[in-house]
Amino acid sequence: MAYDPQGFLKHERQDTPKRPAQERVRDWQPIYLRARPEVVSEQAARCMDCGVAFCHSGCPLGNLIPEWNEYVARDDWSTASERLHATNNFPEFTGWICPAPCEAACVLALNTDPVTIKQVEVSIVERAFSDGFVDPQPASERTGCSVAVIGSGPAGLAAAQQLTRAGHAVTVFERDDRLGGLLRYGIPDFKMPKDIIDRRIAQMAAEGTTFRVNADVTPDDVARLRVDFDAVVLAVGALAPRELTTPGRELHGVHQAMTYLPQGNRVQAGDVAAPEIDAAGKHVIIVGGGDTAADCLGTANRQGALSVTVLDHNPRPEPRPNLVNPHWPAAMNSRGMSPAHDEGVHEAWAREVVAFEADNAGAVRAVTVEEVEIVRVDGRREFRPVPRSRTELPAQLVLLAAGFIGTDVPELLDAFGVDEKPGRGSVAIDKQWQTTAGGVFACGDASRGASLVVWAIAEGRACAAAVDHALSGVSELPRPVAPGAVGL
Repeated sequence: MAYDPQGFLKHERQDTPKRPAQERVRDWQPIYLRARPEVVSEQAARCMDCGVAFCHSGCPLGNLIPEWNEYVARDDWSTASERLHATNNFPEFTGWICPAPCEAACVLALNTDPVTIKQVEVSIVERAFSDGFVDPQPASERTGCSVAVIGSGPAGLAAAQQLTRAGHAVTVFERDDRLGGLLRYGIPDFKMPKDIIDRRIAQMAAEGTTFRVNADVTPDDVARLRVDFDAVVLAVGALAPRELTTPGRELHGVHQAMTYLPQGNRVQAGDVAAPEIDAAGKHVIIVGGGDTAADCLGTANRQGALSVTVLDHNPRPEPRPNLVNPHWPAAMNSRGMSPAHDEGVHEAWAREVVAFEADNAGAVRAVTVEEVEIVRVDGRREFRPVPRSRTELPAQLVLLAAGFIGTDVPELLDAFGVDEKPGRGSVAIDKQWQTTAGGVFACGDASRGASLVVWAIAEGRACAAAVDHALSGVSELPRPVAPGAVGL
C-alpha cells in the first residue's frame, strides 16, 4: 500500500468501535472492539509526519509515533511493531488504558480531530502477537549481577524486563497471588483483559526473569535481600488511599474503592463465586471523579446497581463539541468522559459529602451532600459550601475514590532506610533514581505518586538504565524520562 502524505486531508477520524452500552453492561467482556486492518491503516495515514512531532513530547515514553504510523499506512506491520517496541515494553497496556496525552498533543488537534494514535498502537501489538512478531529477547551474555524488583505493576515489569535483557539476574517479588499489580487487581476486566498480562509475563520468563508470587516482602526480609541481591528496585506503587473524616465513615457499606474493585477481578478469574461487596439491588454513591471512580461506576452497573451517583467536588467540565484541543499541546480534562459514563450514571458535580447517614442496624442508608463553589485564597483554590444547598441522597453502598496519598508500605521503606518526600508519602530519589539507601532504587507511582500507566513504564525503563549503569559502570539502556519529569 502506498503511503499518502495528504491522508489527513482525505480521511476523517474513526474512533475505535465500542460494543453498545446496553449490551456490554450485561457482561465483563472488553468494551472496545478491534478495528479492521484497512481502517487502521487509513487512520494511520492521517498522520502528517510533522517536522516537529509534538506527539513525542505528549508521550512520556517518547514513542516514535510518526514512524510506526507510516509503516502501518504502508501495511508493514512487522516493522511497525519493531519501532513501537523500541520505546515501549508493553504497548498493549498503554493501548488499552492510557488516556493518550499524545493525541491531545497531535498537531491536527489544533483545529480538527487528532490521529487515532491509541487505536493504531493497540492494533500493531495485537497484530504482532497474532503474527508471531513478539519473541523473547534474552541477553547474549550475563553480567553476574542480581537485582530484586519489589512489585509487578507496569513500572516493576518494565524495569525487570530491561534489566534482564541487559544481562542481570532479576527476581520480581509480588505480594498478590498473580502478577500485574493494579493492572491485575484494580483495573476491571471490561477495561483491560488479563490475558494480555499473562502472554507478556510468558515472554519475560522465557527471557530469564524470575517471578515470585505470594511473596510479601516485610521488614524482616530486608537484611536477606541486601545480602542476596546487588541492587533493589522499589516499584511498590502508591496504594495508600485518601481517607475521609466525614461523620459516619465507620458505617457498614462505606468502603474504599480499592477494597471493592479487586473483588470483581477475582470473580472474573474464578477465585470466588461472588464479591463480598456487591452493588446488586443498591443505590450506590461514588465519591470522586477520576479514573478509579469511573472503574467503580462500570463495575457497579455490571453488578446490577439500582442507581449509581458520582459525586465530584469539581464543577462540570465545559462540553466538548469535537476533539479540537484549546489547551494544545497539554492534555484535556477527561473527567466524566469514560465509556462507563455512557452506561448509566447520575452525575453530581460541585458536590461534597457532609455526612453518611445510618439506618437502625448501623449501615449506611443515605449521604448528605452540599453544593460547593471554588474561590481563590492567596492564589490557592478552595472549595466553599453554598448556603442552604444541603440535600440527602439514598445510598446502601458508598465507594470512596478520592485518590491516593502515597505508598502503603511505610514500614518496609523504614527498614530499607529510605526517606519519603516531605508531605508526599512517596519515595525520595535522586537524579539517578537512587533512594537515600545505597543500592536501593525506586520508580513509578512509588516515587512519582499515583499517575498514568505510560509514566510507570517510562520510569521503569529509565530506572533500569540507572541500575544497569550503577552495576556495570556503563549502560546502553534508554532513559526516556528524568526523575520528577512532568508532562506538557
